[in-house]
Amino acid sequence: MEVHEINPLEDPRWERFVASHPRSSVFHSRGWIDALRRTYGYTPLAFTVSPPGQELKSAILFCRVKSWLTGRRLVSLPFSDHCEPLVGEVADLQPYLPALKQQAQSSKIRYIEIRPLQLSNDIGGFFRAHETYCFHLLDLSPGPDALFRNFHKDSTQRKIRRAEREGVTVEEGRSDSLLDQFYRLQLLTRRRHQLPPQPMIWFSNLIDCLGEGLKISMASMEKRPVAAILTLRFRKTVTYKYGCSDSNFNNLGATHMLFWRTIQEACSSGMQNFDLGRSDRDNEGLVTFKDRWGAERSSLTYLRHPGSRNSVPARSWESQVTKFVCAHAPDSLLSALGTFLYKHVG
Repeated sequence: MEVHEINPLEDPRWERFVASHPRSSVFHSRGWIDALRRTYGYTPLAFTVSPPGQELKSAILFCRVKSWLTGRRLVSLPFSDHCEPLVGEVADLQPYLPALKQQAQSSKIRYIEIRPLQLSNDIGGFFRAHETYCFHLLDLSPGPDALFRNFHKDSTQRKIRRAEREGVTVEEGRSDSLLDQFYRLQLLTRRRHQLPPQPMIWFSNLIDCLGEGLKISMASMEKRPVAAILTLRFRKTVTYKYGCSDSNFNNLGATHMLFWRTIQEACSSGMQNFDLGRSDRDNEGLVTFKDRWGAERSSLTYLRHPGSRNSVPARSWESQVTKFVCAHAPDSLLSALGTFLYKHVG
């Protein structure tokens, strides 16, 4: 079976295909792909067994990453928590494997990576498990009242009520002022975690490319921004993608209020799922936070060809230097570091 390569940003069939495929997510959407291209210069491509002139029936989406620092690779997709191959079942991937193997050999790339939510790790012996994360998905079908009763009483319910008593206010939208406030909180949060922040232009491009499919929700106390989340909407799923806060105000429960407001609005607009995204397995605080919303926890394993038996990156002196810089550098340098690094690590 012949495999064809297409550009999902140029092929008019892509949007129709993604809109109807049961495995598709916001990370397959034209807006998300275009934001990756604009921000980081990645080349999007998809492999399909559907010939030109026929509607797409299956496809695997990638970005071609070319970096003098980290090498060449095919990733499905950079900075995306998950990105299912858009096929029916594992057996449908078999026709793609020879083409992917040829890509790996002819393009002299380091590896091919896919990030499936549901497909088995055993794909013809071609891919090997690389890293495994926790993934949380909240079923919204019970409705807001039943969902609230299922939240952790002491941690989640109590903090929502605390935020309401304290008079925390919420503003939502995509305005320049909201983006500026969000990014200032993002800088605080990334510094606290000793990580470089994503480039400001990344968030600007997401807003431009996704439009009404993106929302910034900002919690303030006496007009001071204290917490924010950025969510994405696609079909019947709301996806939590980024969150940030001023840790001096964490006791107010502002982040909990933002999640609760998002859940209420999602239920009222007929959404079916709240995707809380991936978490590192050793980040017990974040995993517990998501557990306490009543979300179902599962494993999310990234697969690579050729695989590596060592799935845990070694801690190097470079990472320690990066942490030191992130903890102590001024905001301008911290932002510049993120702008430089992220295009190489997708």
